[in-house]
Amino acid sequence: MKELLGLLAVWSIGLSGLALVFGVFLIRREKRVWHHRTMLLATSLAALFLVFYLTKWGLYGTTAYGGPEAWRGAYYFILVTHTLLAALNGPLAFYVIWRALRGEFALHKRWAKVLVPIWLYVALTGWVIYLVLKRYGVESGGVAF
Repeated sequence: MKELLGLLAVWSIGLSGLALVFGVFLIRREKRVWHHRTMLLATSLAALFLVFYLTKWGLYGTTAYGGPEAWRGAYYFILVTHTLLAALNGPLAFYVIWRALRGEFALHKRWAKVLVPIWLYVALTGWVIYLVLKRYGVESGGVAF
């Protein structure tokens, strides 16, 4: 079950990043209805990621890095920046969506230009972290609940 939750989490965040890119493509082609639908799909996939990740974390605890010492600094840099930007990503996404729903497209567009690179970084580094821990992860023990 732990492996399945991990796979569901990493695939949902990866697919949310792909949907995000496709949504940007659509709005640049002035396909507003499909842009709206695609961005809601991206948001839903990101929310699913959160459910899968928190469920896995709650049931099985965390996994520590146990890889080569020479890579430890790079891994923790990616992990810390990923975590901080992921924490920012959620509220910023809600703000951007709220502005779009209110028809405030100038603010929506301005903040979307900030949100999209953050979201893509979080999605990409989520995959990197998953792959590194899949190879070098060490069970740190303990269950969160």
